[in-house]
Amino acid sequence: MRLAARVGRIEPFYVMEVVRAALEQQRQWAEQGRSMIHLSVGEPDFTAAPAVVEAGVRALRAGATGYTLAGGLSALREAIARHYAQRHGVTIDPERVFVTAGASAALTLACQLLVDPGDEVLLPDPTYPCNKNFVAAAGGSVRLLPTDAATRFQPTAAQIEAAWGPATRGVLLASPSNPTGTSIEPDELARIAAVVRARGGFLLVDEIYLELGFDPRYARSALALDDGIISINSFSKYFQMTGWRLGWMVVPPELVEPLGRLASNLFICPSTPAQHAALACFEPETLAEAERRRAEFQRRRDVIVPALRALGLEVPVLPDGAFYVWVDCARHTRDSWEFCFDVMRATGVVLVPGRDFVAAEPQRWFRLSYANSVDNLREAASRLAGFLSARAG
Repeated sequence: MRLAARVGRIEPFYVMEVVRAALEQQRQWAEQGRSMIHLSVGEPDFTAAPAVVEAGVRALRAGATGYTLAGGLSALREAIARHYAQRHGVTIDPERVFVTAGASAALTLACQLLVDPGDEVLLPDPTYPCNKNFVAAAGGSVRLLPTDAATRFQPTAAQIEAAWGPATRGVLLASPSNPTGTSIEPDELARIAAVVRARGGFLLVDEIYLELGFDPRYARSALALDDGIISINSFSKYFQMTGWRLGWMVVPPELVEPLGRLASNLFICPSTPAQHAALACFEPETLAEAERRRAEFQRRRDVIVPALRALGLEVPVLPDGAFYVWVDCARHTRDSWEFCFDVMRATGVVLVPGRDFVAAEPQRWFRLSYANSVDNLREAASRLAGFLSARAG
């Protein structure tokens, strides 16, 4: 059967090869009484707060399972808008808030709304690999902008201005970023927004890890800088609702009507029970629990980063958010793909090679997710130390 040409433009998600191999090894090791430590997939080890679960159960029992409007429950859109006002000092009309089937659906909708075949979208390198494929699925092409530790692995306004060409339609950024855990300086992001606005383009900012930030300098939404920015967010990370598949986007007023038209055709609406559950996310006790968990992620970062550096695994930039460390392993290997599989087979510690995330020198990088307990992180560091010592010997 002939596939659509767009499928050929979708790159593999290599991390899933790692996950499949890890699950097979886990089955074998379990039979031997040995344990694996998964520091690969970007999924919190916490689950949704009790109040959220209870709200979802109540919705199911009450039969609140029918369609909602394409943009989501009015009450949830209003709650999200209030959260921006209270947390970020940004006043947003709830009509500009669209609830979606996860941030992935929001990014899909944004690209289908704004990208035509042949359009170019600028992304940083490294970047979350699916972001490239959202653009490709809309028929667009991606131009990667190389970054390094000097700019916290984020692009600059000058770089975007220099790269902008006749086919460039917009820019897709993430702050904090997956895989680096680094954010864009607010002043630099404001300059980027000005460059994009002057050229009549769009600026998409993935903020799904915004609330999992550890540095007050980066604590405010990009919407506080420019209300023409399209912000993407999710209940998956800060509220630990990954499998509930619920996110949202905030768009400029002129995009409200066409987005509603597109969303109602492509998705009908987000999950209704998940939306009712998500209303409980903005209750004081749920927010307090989310903040306790955010502090725990910071504690984990402060355990694993020094441990990696002590092993000669370089972390050029301390991550300021999310739960990832972007690690340079060039001192120990010429190929991070082989290195990560060797580590997994020898120690049971599961890491993600840089191949998914970066085009420039992928062989020197790997990503570690510290969405795991402090005890497991310390054990992983100990196993890595033994592996590297044996490798050196």
